[in-house]
Amino acid sequence: MNYQRYIDWADDRIVEDSRKVILAFLVVTVLFGAGLGNISTNAGTQQFTTGLPAEEAFEEVNTKFSPAFSADTGSTQLIQSETNVLAKPAMLRMLRTQESLEQNDDLRVTSTSSAAAIVARELNPSATTTEAQIRTLERSTDSEIDAAVRNVAENPQFTGLLSNDFNRKSAAASATIGVVTHELPAGLSSGSGQGGDSPLTDIQRQTEFTVDTTGAGSITVFGAGILAEEFSNVVADSLILTVPAALIFILLFLSIAYRDLADMALGLGALFMAIVWTFGFMGLAGIPFSQMLIAVPPLLLAVGIDFGIHAVNRYREERENGTDIGRSMRITTDQLLVAFGIVTGTTVIGFLSNLSSDLPPIQDFGYVAAVGIVFTFLIFGVFLPAAKVELDRLRERYPIPTFSQRPLGSEGSRLGGVLRGGVVIAERAPVVFLLVILVVTGGAGMYATGISTSFSQDDFLPPEDNPDWIESLPEPFAPNDYTVTETTNFLDEKFTSSQGGDVTIYVEGPMRSDDALEQIHRAGEDPPDSFVREDGRADSTSIVTVIMDRAERDPDFRALVSRNDHNDNGVPDDNLEEIYEYLLSSSSRSQALNYITEDYRATRITYQVEGDASDSAVTEDAQTVADEFRFEATATGGTVVFQAVSDVIFESAIVSLAIALSGTAIFLVFIYWVIEGRPSLGIVNVVPVVVTVALLAGTMRYLGIPLNAITGTMLALTIGLGVDYSVHVVHRFADEYHTADLVTALDRTVRGTGGALFGSMLTTVFGIGVLALAVFPAIGQFGILTALSIVYAFLTSLLVLPSVLVVWSRVTNVWPGDFRSLSRRRSVLPGDDD
Repeated sequence: MNYQRYIDWADDRIVEDSRKVILAFLVVTVLFGAGLGNISTNAGTQQFTTGLPAEEAFEEVNTKFSPAFSADTGSTQLIQSETNVLAKPAMLRMLRTQESLEQNDDLRVTSTSSAAAIVARELNPSATTTEAQIRTLERSTDSEIDAAVRNVAENPQFTGLLSNDFNRKSAAASATIGVVTHELPAGLSSGSGQGGDSPLTDIQRQTEFTVDTTGAGSITVFGAGILAEEFSNVVADSLILTVPAALIFILLFLSIAYRDLADMALGLGALFMAIVWTFGFMGLAGIPFSQMLIAVPPLLLAVGIDFGIHAVNRYREERENGTDIGRSMRITTDQLLVAFGIVTGTTVIGFLSNLSSDLPPIQDFGYVAAVGIVFTFLIFGVFLPAAKVELDRLRERYPIPTFSQRPLGSEGSRLGGVLRGGVVIAERAPVVFLLVILVVTGGAGMYATGISTSFSQDDFLPPEDNPDWIESLPEPFAPNDYTVTETTNFLDEKFTSSQGGDVTIYVEGPMRSDDALEQIHRAGEDPPDSFVREDGRADSTSIVTVIMDRAERDPDFRALVSRNDHNDNGVPDDNLEEIYEYLLSSSSRSQALNYITEDYRATRITYQVEGDASDSAVTEDAQTVADEFRFEATATGGTVVFQAVSDVIFESAIVSLAIALSGTAIFLVFIYWVIEGRPSLGIVNVVPVVVTVALLAGTMRYLGIPLNAITGTMLALTIGLGVDYSVHVVHRFADEYHTADLVTALDRTVRGTGGALFGSMLTTVFGIGVLALAVFPAIGQFGILTALSIVYAFLTSLLVLPSVLVVWSRVTNVWPGDFRSLSRRRSVLPGDDD
């Protein structure tokens, strides 16, 4: 076979040119190292929404209908919480805080607004400045202020700034929000606060300092800049916490697996090289480091540790038989380069299945992880064996300390006896055992169909309260102080009423068309269940409500509307351009431009939705309403965008799982046909992987872990990681079955390969499990699930696979000697050595 020539060539380079191989890999490491300084960061929810129709419509709505938040302005929220924020002392605190911010030139304040300012203007309409509003309140009595509050209680601009416990009768509320608008340097936008750098970060941190100096302890500063900073900090804090912990566990278990300092140093050096290559590639390719990519280092460690332990353990098996260095490494690489190649191919398929997702961060994750696994294959398949050859040759010349060189799971060891459990079952009742496994797998799969999906900002934020032991960590491990989660939880609690928010329908069409406004009006009739009803119609605001509001206050405009309203329903259906021109030339211009563009080509309608309605129900109902328009209409808004992402995550999980599973099966069938002449072994190889996926999915539902932006990749990744274990077992079995009977081949497999798998399983489970320490929930869940998937893969490979192999042997009637395995060449390999 042609592939044997390539393996022979690799054998020659590893054994005969070991120093040249080492030098070449070190040079490449230096080259990739140059890319580490180019890595940028990207965090938060915005990275997941790019390109979705609902998100693109949302961007257009924000651009066309929100002039107050244009590309050159940004806003800061002043969240005040007191016994009664509408009491005179509390309102004076808010206004004096606003005045302090206005007087600070560094904050570029262009305007401020608050409930206190509205009350002051009600008391004195000429009080248009903050200074005048403060004087007005200072001179007013408590009863005058309470009366003014009751007078403006119907003003939606006023009530929109108050918590949902506002009581008009007692003129009281427990919380309010003031808004400060800043001018930003030309060409910079305020950002969404959902990752990356924001020009508002410095401004809002300075705002915090100014507020603190005023003594307004009841006021919290919040905004996109603070949110962006904490989104970015959570990545760094997670790495600082997880990387050292991972290193401790990895060093501990590698010392047990290798039991030799020099060999362990080689393994650690190879792991470091794999990380440098992968992240250097990211920097050179311009791929930003996002929260999802925090999972890449542990994944590379998982595969790298497995490869390293297998290479050294397999080599030690041959050395223990008295074989010399060169011959032992040739036998090792003959077998393991094929096994590593199969593992790499199947793992890459599992990772690349994420390219089917419509979400860029998931695509980047799959791409980077796949490239990293290829790098890991090269480093542990070529560099590590060459370095091991060179190390052992040096040991023969110099007194380099040597500890245990005995392989894990060797015959007669306690571990070897434990690992034989699957073989014992396979000897006695393989069919019965597999029937039990079939029932368990089917049950877990059915149970997993109820797994939930989610996508929210909370997935990317640290918990409101970190455990005490994390808070007590010394520098540099101590995490930053996080306030965003506490603030967002407060806002959700205080400012979410029975009307749970709103959705927007963005309509593009010739709004001059006579029936344009009638379409908007008809869309509010008989609203869906999740929409708030008012007099039998949907509670909404649009250009139609602006027209009706103006007509109530302006007799001339009312007459104009009446002349062009042929069905007398208050909605004009003729000469619409004249209607719009009147509005835009009046004091209602600003209000009208919130709902229609100046060129009359697009409009938006905002519908209030019920607080107890689910995001999926709201999204479905909004899309139904949008479909009723004859113009092009898109349902959008924060709820719709996040639900769209959640739907894409679920779809991506299913599609990537199907691609990974089918792609892996096809690849394994083909590769085992090529190297062993037994394509059915590829199907055997997939069986434990399917069991592992079903068990993991069922575990996710049982633990209440949803498919979110991070965990949505887990099912496909489980195939990539799980197949690693089953490939090693099946390939070693085929190797041993060439010269031994069935039970002996299985016994040698689980003792030799099983020992290496046990060492790598412990190391990677604890190494990856430390992701649970990450200071935001989704990555912690990812770490737990990845560790569980490895445990499941290990158990199914050593407990289930032996029975599958026994049944396969009976069904196919394959006996020893029926393979054309590469390992049969061990008797004719050259005895190369110094």
